[in-house]
Amino acid sequence: MKICFVISDIKTEACGTSVVILKKAHERGHTVYVMSVGDFIFHRDENIRLRCKKIPASVKGETVEEFWEQVQDDKLKAKAVPSTDMDVVFLRNNPTEETSDRHWAEHSGIAFARMIQQNGVLVLNDAFAMSHAFIDKLYFEELPSEIKPDSLITRNKEDLLKFWEKMGKKMVLKPLEGSGGQDVYLIDKDKKNLNQIVDTISAKGYIIAQEFLPEVSKGDVRVILMNGKLLEEDGEKAIIRRVNNDSSEFRSNLALGAKAKKAKLTPEIEKIVSLTAPKLIRDGLFFVGLDIVNDKLIEINVLSPGGLDYCEDIKLPAFTDTVVAAIERKIEYKKYYKNSLTNKELATMD
Repeated sequence: MKICFVISDIKTEACGTSVVILKKAHERGHTVYVMSVGDFIFHRDENIRLRCKKIPASVKGETVEEFWEQVQDDKLKAKAVPSTDMDVVFLRNNPTEETSDRHWAEHSGIAFARMIQQNGVLVLNDAFAMSHAFIDKLYFEELPSEIKPDSLITRNKEDLLKFWEKMGKKMVLKPLEGSGGQDVYLIDKDKKNLNQIVDTISAKGYIIAQEFLPEVSKGDVRVILMNGKLLEEDGEKAIIRRVNNDSSEFRSNLALGAKAKKAKLTPEIEKIVSLTAPKLIRDGLFFVGLDIVNDKLIEINVLSPGGLDYCEDIKLPAFTDTVVAAIERKIEYKKYYKNSLTNKELATMD
């Protein structure tokens, strides 16, 4: 198949989940393209074109870093290719990580992908579902309340104070739009910086106040779902515990220094997956990350979930063979059903 990965910026992309998946697709013999989110081209009389790099068969590398360095090299030139030449466009840019000078990049990937999808190219995750779930912390609030901590979304300081009192003067504040643990604060009985924190977060938009879960001191668990099911390979499941060795740090983001460890499937995780999966399947969300503390889901990541790049370090399979094989099956289904299946149906078809 011909598959194009859309990432935030080829020049600055780290060797994360997107790169390990595209490397595996390349190794499995597919024609792999990669592009930055700023490289869509639209003309009213043509299909959308993609200014992308085609990764030649000569690009190899024992490590992900060696492979990606060759792809990033300026010697490998990007060329404009009609989007309809692709079998799959895999959206892997993360709008929530864009800097203030790149607001244009936040919505553009999904917007262009909706148009590409309507021309018959398989888009993962489904672009219309991504539009609906664009603020994934708000999409999170559509899930059953019994698997979530209590929360409030507002920009009003008085509402936040009332919620703080209700929570026993301990809560977590974070921006509604954001990721990677940035601007996430634990508010306890010492509220001397509360006004400053609220002002800092509200300058970026809405604030989500969330019940503090004491179990977070033991870290949280990232669970990767594919097609609404736990991602599995060789009898192992993509469940990664993230623990921060700094006792003063309640956040467990790997980007903030947390360490990855193997984790077991618990009845609590099974319940959360079982109650989350029907919605993900219905909405066409192929590849999703859940963040879980004990028996509560604290976040859902639909825009560009990561974690696979840490798997081999903790003696888990990379899971990339399984991910690419699932995409291959979707292209087969599309061929055999002669385009009678919708993008949303194909996106989560096992």
